[in-house]
Amino acid sequence: MKIVIVGAGKVGELLCRDLSLEGNDIILIEQDIKILEKILANNDIMGFVGSGVSYDVQMEAEVPKADVFIAVTEKDEINIISSVIAKKLGAKYTIARVRSTDYSSQLNFMTESLGIDLVINPELEAAKDIKQNIDFPEALNVENFLNGRLKLVEFHVDEDSILNNVSLFDFKQKFFPNLLVCIIKRGEEVIIPSGNSFIKGNDRIYITGSNSEIIKFQDILGKDRRKIKSAFIIGAGIISHYLAQELLKDKIAVKIVEINPEKANKFSECLPEATIINADGSNEDVLKEENFQNYDSCISITGIDEINMFISIYAKKIGIKKIITKLNKLSFVDILGENSFQSIITPKKIIADNIVRVVRSIANKKKNLIENFYRLENNTVEAIEILVNSDSKINNIPLKDLKIKKNLIIAYIVRNNVAIFPKGTDVIKEGDRVIIITTESFFDDINNIIEE
Repeated sequence: MKIVIVGAGKVGELLCRDLSLEGNDIILIEQDIKILEKILANNDIMGFVGSGVSYDVQMEAEVPKADVFIAVTEKDEINIISSVIAKKLGAKYTIARVRSTDYSSQLNFMTESLGIDLVINPELEAAKDIKQNIDFPEALNVENFLNGRLKLVEFHVDEDSILNNVSLFDFKQKFFPNLLVCIIKRGEEVIIPSGNSFIKGNDRIYITGSNSEIIKFQDILGKDRRKIKSAFIIGAGIISHYLAQELLKDKIAVKIVEINPEKANKFSECLPEATIINADGSNEDVLKEENFQNYDSCISITGIDEINMFISIYAKKIGIKKIITKLNKLSFVDILGENSFQSIITPKKIIADNIVRVVRSIANKKKNLIENFYRLENNTVEAIEILVNSDSKINNIPLKDLKIKKNLIIAYIVRNNVAIFPKGTDVIKEGDRVIIITTESFFDDINNIIEE
């Protein structure tokens, strides 16, 4: 497909890489020629120097022929205006990143009245991700399927756990009949397991099931699932604003530490129920003075990765229960080791996954729509919720009669809002939602579950 991207910031650069690797023809519009040249040198794409709101630049970039137009500059207004122009010029599908809290209540207006097909707010999505992780204190990662009714949750298996050396067959038969282990991470190895696979101490496992079943899982394993009652947030950015609103709705006490006095004052006015402190949240004396060690959760979401890492490592050292770290450079995790951190949030990855989901759905001419899409374990695993249409060639054939690819699990078939753990005699039908976990890259069609 032909895709035009406006803006070569962190998100734009990631999208250029991801969408070009998926075989799309990418044209990047960027005002800064040095930034543009750097990205062109590292990716097989074309580029134009100029503003996304310029009619002439959009015409030169062949926006009227674009299947998808994506505006992800740092300025919301440029993203909105350029998307409106692109739609008027003939771009088939337009996406605009809109971050400001001033626009958060106007997203429907932008899609319905301005004609922008998708308005996406990475900070709001990041806040939702953080809130999900707060709701499951012992989890390392939480993803949603079926409008939140099914979860994919990552846990660490302790060496003395009752699950140590348990086969997945016994996991379902003896312990958790309503849960499914979808992924096992053992050291550097990522495993899509079968019934004969074993769980071992120090594994990280992803399980899928309903909220109530995951809570039972935590109870049986002796995990501490006491509700988080207080949150200590370092950094008063846009994510903090959205997150604090959600936490306060849940009666969670919120303290936000911000070094910039203007930001701190603004937050004091916008969030009167939260405690706002104007101080350096990376200063140990400040943290001690603010009783940091007494909080249930630490959420470090400044704009500087190194500060977020330092605060999170310190929080782990003093025993804070739930620690969430915002990182833009995931290479830091490789350097320090994944056990250095609990839950990691990367806003640019959240928006990239969302946009890749949309692009794959548009590219799928058979219209098996991808409704949810997550890339896990450094993009080596994809978790996908896909809506099945009438033309799928696997429809109404028992799963045991299909030659299903290795390293792929059909976690659920959802029919009439009922989630089914599929057996060999089950079939996939038109209108089903199927949840798939796979190590195959670029999965975009339900028919891809079978070997050719």
